[in-house]
Amino acid sequence: MAGMILKEDVEKVRAKADLYDIVSATVSLRPSGSGTFVGLCPFHDEKSPSFSVRPSMGVWHCFGCGLGGDVFAYVKERENIDFRQAVELLADKYHMELHYEAGSKKNEQHGTRRSRLIEANEEAQLFFSSQITSKEALPARKLLGGRNFSQADCERFGCGYAPQGWDNLVRHLAQKGFTQQEMIDAGLARQGQRGIYDYFRGRATWPIRDSTGRTLGFGARKLYDDDNIAAKYINTPDTQLYHKNQVLYGIDLAKGNIVKKRQVIIVEGYTDVMACHLAGVDTAVATCGTAFGTEHAKIVRRLISDDSLGAVQLVGPLKVEGQSVSSRIVFTFDGDAAGQKAALHAFALDSAFLSQTFVAVADGNLDPCDLRIKQGDEAVRSLVEHAKPLFDFVIDAAIGRFDTSYTTGQLGAVKAVAPLIAQIRDRSLVDIYTRKATRRIGVDLDIMRREVNAARGQLHVRDEDAYTPSNRFAQEQAARKQSQQDTYDNPAARKALERRDASEQTYYRIDDAVFICEQQFMATLIQVPRAMNRKWFEQLNLSNFMTPVFRTLYQALTAAGGLPADDTPQGLWMHNLTKAGGPLLAPVINELAVMPLPLPAGDERERAGRHGSDQQAAGAGPVDTAPVQLRAASAEEKKYADELLARLLDLGYMRKIGAAKRKMAQLPDGAEKLELLGDITKLETARKDIQDEVFGNSVG
Repeated sequence: MAGMILKEDVEKVRAKADLYDIVSATVSLRPSGSGTFVGLCPFHDEKSPSFSVRPSMGVWHCFGCGLGGDVFAYVKERENIDFRQAVELLADKYHMELHYEAGSKKNEQHGTRRSRLIEANEEAQLFFSSQITSKEALPARKLLGGRNFSQADCERFGCGYAPQGWDNLVRHLAQKGFTQQEMIDAGLARQGQRGIYDYFRGRATWPIRDSTGRTLGFGARKLYDDDNIAAKYINTPDTQLYHKNQVLYGIDLAKGNIVKKRQVIIVEGYTDVMACHLAGVDTAVATCGTAFGTEHAKIVRRLISDDSLGAVQLVGPLKVEGQSVSSRIVFTFDGDAAGQKAALHAFALDSAFLSQTFVAVADGNLDPCDLRIKQGDEAVRSLVEHAKPLFDFVIDAAIGRFDTSYTTGQLGAVKAVAPLIAQIRDRSLVDIYTRKATRRIGVDLDIMRREVNAARGQLHVRDEDAYTPSNRFAQEQAARKQSQQDTYDNPAARKALERRDASEQTYYRIDDAVFICEQQFMATLIQVPRAMNRKWFEQLNLSNFMTPVFRTLYQALTAAGGLPADDTPQGLWMHNLTKAGGPLLAPVINELAVMPLPLPAGDERERAGRHGSDQQAAGAGPVDTAPVQLRAASAEEKKYADELLARLLDLGYMRKIGAAKRKMAQLPDGAEKLELLGDITKLETARKDIQDEVFGNSVG
């Protein structure tokens, strides 16, 4: 077993790892001013963004669930692995070599278990794709060719072939150095009476990848009648990497376009994904052997969420600049009974998601692949453009089964559709669809309302309002996006932001001038340590802080070595401070690190982290321009830090003067009293000097 990873290698990985890049692989991030980005938290279910990322600081924090930390903490939480595995995973991603205290290299230790499973899947994909051109794979090529997929198309989507036989892949992976247990754990092999054997045999294959392109598993289609497995399609069984309810085929290809277009098309099969993308519908994905569920909805919502109006959390289809169709989730259900059943299943999803959900049904109930074969690419694009809202699709299908020209048909339609409308949890939409159904059937509104309300009570439907922000953080987003420069120049706005910072934090509940000063000082110290005047900072001691959490944080800062040197790496500064603070103070430090300051950004790199805001908004690639070392402070940041330092020192002087005067009042006249009077005079002079230097003739 290798020793611990060398600290210098950990810091190299920390400096190289791009927090924005890693988080935005699964979360749609929006600029929120001062180099901060916000999105929906990937670690708990929420409808309004409370998840903040500060790439320039290398820190993230969720104000909803309280989780936060550096890039390693994010990977640990996201992948459910330990610290060492997180470092090794990032080292793999950025092609960095790690060294261990025992002197061993990672590749000599065969890597982490998780990375080995990924490597096994990647090697299996290379094997399957190489077999597609073999003589034996002719049935697979005929299958794909019959669906109008060229060889180039198959290569683009990673189509492959798993040979017939017993252990072709097992023997291939063994030659590559993988153990039998690794093959089984990756879902590529199974244990039999005669040893392990290939899980996929005699089938066409498709790689199922995550949004970053890592192969997590496979889907495979039956080709031969004598296949021992009757199922037409099989997928990798659940493994450490692959969970069928958390993967979407094609997400690696579609993710960028989903974020850009704020749209996702949910189809039912691998060839449907291929057909959509080749037809120009480049936001198509498919579930893998299971119905679209809550976990899939979370993945999609994090990519298409919109908070462009700040405190108003937008739901429902939105206009998207540059495209004819709005932001939406489109299901390509069949129009038959099975498709309607699948549409009803979608009612279990949350209200905000359903308000954007549409259904596309082709003439003749053709799936996108068959539609492309028979009618061409334009028909596939038209199918998506003319999708129908999910609620309308389900309700119209129910009403359409009855002849509403007769009273008995009207009553039957009312009885059939009322339970469907009742299942709509969003009370904002229940009344609208009740009225629409009433007009369609031709009955009195009171009759339909009575039936809907009765069904709603019987079904115990949870009442929601998707159009009302439910998260404290979301309600303050509009204020957060005001100009940071304007805030700094406007004293009233500065005070307002300072007080909001105090009211929003979760670690100490009080609105107090002393607390606000200490909070702003600690946030500035953490975010821009080079703004601190070292001579003044060295005069601070524990008595300058009154708030318990900040007194403790000051002690942690002292334990971390005090102010960092100017050439200290940004990530190392945060790591040392968080380590010194321990688990009790880590959430406090994370919150302070992402807390907005009433200041303009220090420079353009701080304003947008490692990515220019305009480029990010335009969907451009990452721009890694942030320095490794702590960035230099701007003039405004230095001035603000001086003001905060001066206030803390002034409070310290004031407390010392007060204590000295109380003591002097208890002393008889004499040398000791005169000496104490001299000390008081020196303290008052020092207090006046620092006030004059920072605040001029006024007291700040």
